[in-house]
Amino acid sequence: MRPLFGPPPLEDSTKEERQAYIEETYHCINDCDMCGLCRVYHGKEPVLVYQDYIEGKKAFEDIAAAYRPQR
Repeated sequence: MRPLFGPPPLEDSTKEERQAYIEETYHCINDCDMCGLCRVYHGKEPVLVYQDYIEGKKAFEDIAAAYRPQR
């Protein structure tokens, strides 16, 4: 059973579903002061950042962890 929230699991989703999740969740709202995606992903498009997840090569969480602020 799929979770109600969060990214589709690699083992239970298609490439198209994973790409749709990234595009819908991390889309540009054209208001950088309210959004911050560009800052989080260092100016990279989220679809490019999560390409290995979309392709089914790497877990979403592993990619996201690389962009979390270090404490």
